[in-house]
Amino acid sequence: MENLLNNSAIPSRLITQSAIALGSNLGDSQEILAAAIETLAQTPGIKLLAKSNWYRTKAVGPPQPDYLNGCAILQVEVIPELLLEILLSIENKYGRIRRDRWGARTLDLDLLLYNDLILNTPQLQIPHPRMCDRAFVLVPLAEIAPDWVEPVCQRTIKELVKDVDCSDVSLFKGD
Repeated sequence: MENLLNNSAIPSRLITQSAIALGSNLGDSQEILAAAIETLAQTPGIKLLAKSNWYRTKAVGPPQPDYLNGCAILQVEVIPELLLEILLSIENKYGRIRRDRWGARTLDLDLLLYNDLILNTPQLQIPHPRMCDRAFVLVPLAEIAPDWVEPVCQRTIKELVKDVDCSDVSLFKGD
């Protein structure tokens, strides 16, 4: 992580907006998601600008409990690769264990958008490659960033959400 911070090719005052998705379906998901948001908000180089409501969603993949999902808009002063490292370290902090693809998890943090950047490396794709197909991402993102233009398809989030089946996404009212 240190070498990313000291890269001389990085502008000294990089400030941009980023969108992330949050999800959990193991443990006390509501508590874990709230703690993850708080951790992000207290991380140097990151400022929480907006957070969606939480939504209960059906899991994709093997049989497992429903998820709580939401999105957040961040103002960041870090490059995308470092932001990804931060997200992965927060997942680990809250007990994320990577076993099965699309398996149950305590915390999932996905980097969706980084301003209007299009990036495709072996480690990171921005915009997130499956975000436009996922109601559990688009519904909460449309709540807080409806006019953000997805840079690959050049459509707003509020336009994209109209093209997905949202029947398995419902506003979470708490237990």
